[in-house]
Amino acid sequence: MRYVMMICGPESNWTGPGIDELMATVESWWEKWHAEGVVVQGGAELQPVSTAKTVRRGADGKAVVTDGPYIELKDVVGGFVLLEADTIEDAVAVAATWPGIEAVGDQVEVRPTTGR
Repeated sequence: MRYVMMICGPESNWTGPGIDELMATVESWWEKWHAEGVVVQGGAELQPVSTAKTVRRGADGKAVVTDGPYIELKDVVGGFVLLEADTIEDAVAVAATWPGIEAVGDQVEVRPTTGR
């Protein structure tokens, strides 16, 4: 079954001093789990929320586009990884090894996909 692992935290976690070391650790993590067939093709690091556009329904029922995220939050989704695992417990066990949890306090949310 496929799961999405969403990496969440303050954007400041992913910039500044020490980021190169963290990214090297993340690359090693990615390579390890990809070689084991758990990380499947797909996933991405997202650009800052300042680059976001939000599309929603306006008062007239038509799409309205605004700059930035829908709401301002301290924690944002910074990226996602697609996992292949037998159970959600197996997917969570992999997610628990995400380097950013220990290094900068990232939170990782794991959800099953619908398979569509």
